[in-house]
Amino acid sequence: MYAFIINLIRILQDQQPILIIMQFILIAYDGTDPGAPELRMSVRPEHLDKIAGLKKSGEFICGGAILDNDGKMIGSMILYEFPDRAALDHRLKDEPYITKKVWKKLEIQPFRLAKIE
Repeated sequence: MYAFIINLIRILQDQQPILIIMQFILIAYDGTDPGAPELRMSVRPEHLDKIAGLKKSGEFICGGAILDNDGKMIGSMILYEFPDRAALDHRLKDEPYITKKVWKKLEIQPFRLAKIE
């Protein structure tokens, strides 16, 4: 509500409204069934294409695979930047690792990236 009031005041003063950007961390784990690694690898090119588009739009900050002790990919961590959770959820509707059921356990939380000068 506070951001809405500040933006309204800026508009009334003929100033540009401030776009509030939020960061979100996604932590997702793949299935543990015997076919899970093969499923991940078969969907991976499509997933990386999606991530490339999000990087170009500025919505992907960083991310990568979560590894087990043997160096095998077992999940993902992604840091996103969106105006709100609804915008992120909308983008995730066509995330290949979700639609093709690579990720079995998914957690998304608001996040604040430390600004270190």
